[in-house]
Amino acid sequence: MLPKNQRLRLAQDLTATVRSGVRSGRRNVVLYARPRVTEEFLGDRFGFIVSKAVGIAVKRNLTKRRMREIAHELRRVDGNVDFVFRALPGSAELSWEELNTQINSAFSAVLRKIEAR
Repeated sequence: MLPKNQRLRLAQDLTATVRSGVRSGRRNVVLYARPRVTEEFLGDRFGFIVSKAVGIAVKRNLTKRRMREIAHELRRVDGNVDFVFRALPGSAELSWEELNTQINSAFSAVLRKIEAR
């Protein structure tokens, strides 16, 4: 489980990251990232968007739990970036390994894009 200070919970934070951040999409997952300019908290923060298009509540919640666990493994203590994971409709049918591979691939791509800015 991610600590409370590493979660994006406000809609305005999610929207700002999606609209002004860099983006990397895979077949079933899209990852957005935006560097934070304020230094009030050191460490990456994560938000998740799983719409009803993904499936019934059981599948959506399973997908969110998997994405949270992967984010927990990816978090960097010295980072200062907000990440938003968006699950696309096919993500509920993926195995753990496939979802992990897609998210890790997107994660490394957005970090490269952020460093290139």
